[in-house]
Amino acid sequence: MNEVMQQIGAIGIVPVVAIEDAADAVPLGQALTDAGLPCAEITFRTAAAADAIKAMSDAFPDMLVGAGTILTVDQAIAAKAAGSKFIVTPGFDAAVVDWCLANDMPITPGVMTPTDINQALAKGLSLLKFFPAEVAGGIKALKAIGGPYGNVQFIPTGGINATNLPDYLAVPSVQACGGSFMVKKALISAGEFDKIREMAKDAVAIVKAARA
Repeated sequence: MNEVMQQIGAIGIVPVVAIEDAADAVPLGQALTDAGLPCAEITFRTAAAADAIKAMSDAFPDMLVGAGTILTVDQAIAAKAAGSKFIVTPGFDAAVVDWCLANDMPITPGVMTPTDINQALAKGLSLLKFFPAEVAGGIKALKAIGGPYGNVQFIPTGGINATNLPDYLAVPSVQACGGSFMVKKALISAGEFDKIREMAKDAVAIVKAARA
């Protein structure tokens, strides 16, 4: 496992961010780093994604800033050019995976079935995003699907919140979780970065308690 993914595992929770205005990237990065959560997956669900990644990466070079919801190779190229340190996809896309592997870009592809996992393993990938976690059956489904794959680690994302985060982290195959509960789009757009900082602090405390 590469160093970036090891660092994400040590952090335990990846804020999944949808940001509408790139000008919010730096104050958001400040709030997260102040909270002890120097990590963000900025999703390509908005037109501001690439600019937000660049702004946050430039302002906080040690922060783990990555790109999520990558659907095409062109988006992966744009994410790398903006300074993304890792890429996350909602499903398994062989073309995106192949590009990332060829360009030394850490990638966590989304999986939901054993077939998806088999495709990832065939590419040499063993850290995978279980998505959408809660809709797909939650912890019970994750344990059942991941059971045959003892060497695979997961980052469950989708429906993760402050209440169920400890339960997911207690699953041995879970390296970290992805969640947007501490970085909701409405809070970012409203400039409520103090609230985001406090919610991020709470998330860090939950991870520490779960792993104690």
